[in-house]
Amino acid sequence: MSHYKAKFASFGMHVPKKVVNNFDLEKIVDTTDEWIRTRTGMFERHHCTKDEAATDIAVVAATKAIESSQVKYKDIDLIITATVTGDYNFPSASCILQKRLGLGRIPAFDISAGCTGFVYALDMAKQYVENGTKQNVLVTGVDILTKITNWKDRGTCVLFGDGAGSTIVTRAERSDISEIMDSITFADGSLGDLLIQEGGGSRRPASHETVDQNLHTIYMEGNKIYRHAIKSMQASTEELLKRNKMTARDVDWVIPHQANLRIIEGLADKLRVPMDKVIVNIEKYGNTSSATIPMAMAEAVGSSKIRRGDIILLTSFGAGLTWGSILARY
Repeated sequence: MSHYKAKFASFGMHVPKKVVNNFDLEKIVDTTDEWIRTRTGMFERHHCTKDEAATDIAVVAATKAIESSQVKYKDIDLIITATVTGDYNFPSASCILQKRLGLGRIPAFDISAGCTGFVYALDMAKQYVENGTKQNVLVTGVDILTKITNWKDRGTCVLFGDGAGSTIVTRAERSDISEIMDSITFADGSLGDLLIQEGGGSRRPASHETVDQNLHTIYMEGNKIYRHAIKSMQASTEELLKRNKMTARDVDWVIPHQANLRIIEGLADKLRVPMDKVIVNIEKYGNTSSATIPMAMAEAVGSSKIRRGDIILLTSFGAGLTWGSILARY
């Protein structure tokens, strides 16, 4: 039994200044604006400079989330960061954020679940708050995918951007209408080779050979990922709604992972949700991995599109393969 309820206190987001649009990509790879728009729905994305790292943008997103909430810095008691592109293999991005935000000796750790990382992190934060172990959890999704992009692969290099999004998951008061109602997560490691960065780990440590073979960049079998993404997000969403005795008609807003507009539209069609109830910002940012959902939430909340009391459904899919969904009343 849960002792408490968890809710979203606030959101914040940040992207690097450098903007790269489809016409810029036409100059460096064999592609066109029309090809990219038709297949992905993307027009521009933000790229970090060679000197910018994950925590440089994450600290800004986290600061915005904290300062737009009623939670004080001293009251944050846990940091969870979802990323596959932290500043270093270790220490974790969360520990670096702890230092940069001046948050003291609170526990801090990262989650590696690809693009589903933010949903996984929320699932964990929710449980920490519900069982009374923690009261205010800083959850961040941040990825710098452009630094592990294979610029010789025109099918994937146009997809990725850099960004960070943060939220404060906090204990709800009895009078609150806001609540993270339920969450569900899955993984299928037998399909991990469909989306992988082979070089850099203990299996294929850095060497001249791994660098020459571009093994430190993203490899993705796009068509197979496309099919699994729609099927998996639909399944997790429908199971989550069913066990809460709800249907998609009860949801005010669906906030999916921004991987590809065709995936988003395909998911909406399967769920029978009109696109005007789906939050989409992929045209401006591309696929920022674990940051897409908190960035989309931050924009939608900031523009008052999503309001307190709205039923929201977050759903994502990523490397692992991993997928999952979150149901909440914002």
